[in-house]
Amino acid sequence: MTIETATVFEPLAADFYGFADELSDDEKTALANLRAFLEAEVKPVVTEHWEKATFPREIVAGLHRTGVAAFGWEETRPFPNSAVFRGFTALELGRVDASVATYIGVQNGLVAGSVSLCGSAAQRAQWLPKLASGEVIGSFGLTEPLSGSDAAQGLRTTARHEGDHWVLNGAKRWIGNATWGDITIIWAKDEADGQVKGFIVPNDAPGFVATKIENKISLRIVQNADITLTDVIVPDENKLENANSFRDTGRVLRHTRAEVAWEAVGIAVGAYEAALAYSTQRAQFGKPIASHQLVQDLLVKSLGNITASLALVVQVSRMLDRGAQRDEHSALAKAFATSKMRETVGWCREVLGGNGIVLEYDAARFFADAEAIYSYEGTREMNTLIVGRAITGQAAFI
Repeated sequence: MTIETATVFEPLAADFYGFADELSDDEKTALANLRAFLEAEVKPVVTEHWEKATFPREIVAGLHRTGVAAFGWEETRPFPNSAVFRGFTALELGRVDASVATYIGVQNGLVAGSVSLCGSAAQRAQWLPKLASGEVIGSFGLTEPLSGSDAAQGLRTTARHEGDHWVLNGAKRWIGNATWGDITIIWAKDEADGQVKGFIVPNDAPGFVATKIENKISLRIVQNADITLTDVIVPDENKLENANSFRDTGRVLRHTRAEVAWEAVGIAVGAYEAALAYSTQRAQFGKPIASHQLVQDLLVKSLGNITASLALVVQVSRMLDRGAQRDEHSALAKAFATSKMRETVGWCREVLGGNGIVLEYDAARFFADAEAIYSYEGTREMNTLIVGRAITGQAAFI
């Protein structure tokens, strides 16, 4: 995949301390291409799709041509790149739309990540190029109706080995892309040894049923599904070769959790940009509201949250680049960045006053979508317990 030169890369105004300055020229070019596509093709359509709770499938091919689903894995990356750069791609996605960022997070981070980190050489060669190009759309099936934060111990979906195949039974919930995708990575407990194992399951397999979850107030563009698995047959070659315990699942989540933190920073940036633009255009008491002290206070507090969160996620990605990142590092990044995001989108919505609840001004969409990002990839509470265990040596959960 060749990255073509687009517009010259311009740092975001919200990158107040210039963290993007450390990116390489290739990384800046790729980021400029991604931003140009998002601004031209995604931003104009997301409000309508958010209101209708539909996914803009017309953007998929172009989105994948930017390389955003190819950068992370050795088999598909078009040039050497850093985890900091890949974090900035998540930020760029989040600042335009949290649902589109979530789509890439599932496709690239969770699905391709499962194959890359847990698959055999043959599985990586078969699936990673297709996931990177968008030829195959993937989903990640871990969460269940009765199992979320306790997935390590509480999975009820089962896998039974028979001859040259496995038989899966159970249910999954909140599975993004599953209503229209091609494959789902299903995590199930092996009846023989009680260990969690991973499987590549075609969505058209007999016994696999995905039903769209309706009436959401957050991430309405994401097509989340309830999945039921009834005697689903999975051939041995579709069992992820190196996914043999929840420790292997955790390796995938460690990588993606930090990118969700980056996405949260992007959502805060998107809300901040909407509030800043509005404040310079909206006049009250004979002058733009940007000139009023209380409005400036809200904007500066928002920028402070963004800057502190950026410093944290840049460092956690640097740690990934040098092989030093552990579970507690990505957990702290996710817990802190999403908490500050939630605070920031509230302040930015406040800047817009009554117009802050109207979709056409963007702040309302970021405000609503932040709630889902705050909860998925581990709630703030669970992530604090992961950090707490690391700093005290005492586990407050099983």
